[in-house]
Amino acid sequence: MTQQFKDRLAALEQAYTQLIHINNEVDGLGNGIFDRYKHPVITAQHAPITWKYDLDPATNPYLMERYSINAAFNAGAIKFNNKYVMVVRVEGADRKSFFAVAESPNGIDHFEFWEQPVTMPETDEPDTNLYDMRLTAHQDGWIYGLFCTERRDPEAPAHDQSMAIAACGIARTKDLLTWERLADLKTNSPQQRNVVLHPEFVNGKYALYTRPQDGFISAGKGGGIGFGLTDSMDNAVVDQETIIDNKQYHTVYEAKNGQGPAPVKTEKGWLHLAHGVRNTAAGLRYTLYMFMTDLNDLTKVTHKPGGYFLAPEGAERIGDVSNVAFCNGWIKDEDGKVFIYYASSDTRMHVATTTIDKLVDYVMNTPADGLRSAASVNVINSIVNKNKSLLAIQS
Repeated sequence: MTQQFKDRLAALEQAYTQLIHINNEVDGLGNGIFDRYKHPVITAQHAPITWKYDLDPATNPYLMERYSINAAFNAGAIKFNNKYVMVVRVEGADRKSFFAVAESPNGIDHFEFWEQPVTMPETDEPDTNLYDMRLTAHQDGWIYGLFCTERRDPEAPAHDQSMAIAACGIARTKDLLTWERLADLKTNSPQQRNVVLHPEFVNGKYALYTRPQDGFISAGKGGGIGFGLTDSMDNAVVDQETIIDNKQYHTVYEAKNGQGPAPVKTEKGWLHLAHGVRNTAAGLRYTLYMFMTDLNDLTKVTHKPGGYFLAPEGAERIGDVSNVAFCNGWIKDEDGKVFIYYASSDTRMHVATTTIDKLVDYVMNTPADGLRSAASVNVINSIVNKNKSLLAIQS
């Protein structure tokens, strides 16, 4: 081993140690709904040295990266063994995504990947790519991971190497180490993305939030957040999808929308975090929005604030796919604190914190989208007039 090799290895180890021990802090006053944090919680640089480098000086004398990591984003999240855990979508320089578990003692910093990435079993039809896992600790005792499995479209012409079919892959585990792969979800929709398992049985069945779409990228005549039931997660089949939250012209979810993580149960209803997509001159813009469904009728939306809940800001807007905020993982603590893990621009992971009480207040008391400019002005005027009256009384 040369001195140059030793020095480079020591420098790599020092940089990695410094990165994972950065202390995070709240970034500014915020909007009163949630707090953003200054530093991303997971980046490509968080990938362990032992993933990227062959540390044998005989076979890698210059200590070059043998497997490069491009991004770490779109993570599912769960509280596990009193640790805050994400199952992260890690993407190599080869564009292939895989899952890896990262954990933190406090949920806001010091995230570190487990020693090895997840070894996800394949079905009889191997995945070309898999990504964006939603984690659900289900009433049946299993932890389920539902994710997008991508394969080349068999109908694609030879000259087109981008046409693909997206389906919902399903796996389950008890320890996040060993995963049992189940058959992909079957629905009547040509393609499926953003499928999420509800945490409780519904009339003795498993409930799924789906997002039917016609093409790999475009929702087409499909879209909207669907809801369906299956008798079992073994060979899961949803025969009927009921759209509970549809696309809407000139809103943040006009092009397509999809369920984020599994909904959280509160005394007032089920809290949902979703992503909405609209088209702009600069391309598609992804933001997050919220709504609430009835405790007993999961297809009934009871409250839906207008506009977005969270959008990419500042450096979050820059990345492999810019102007994107995406969330498929959040954690509710026993004391009501909520950790929202969101990705920015298909590149890195961030955290925002809030509480159940704040989210319920936000969802139930924020005005709905009036769908016209005049309605927006009416909302502002009602707030201004109320404040004028309050200030007049106080003076």
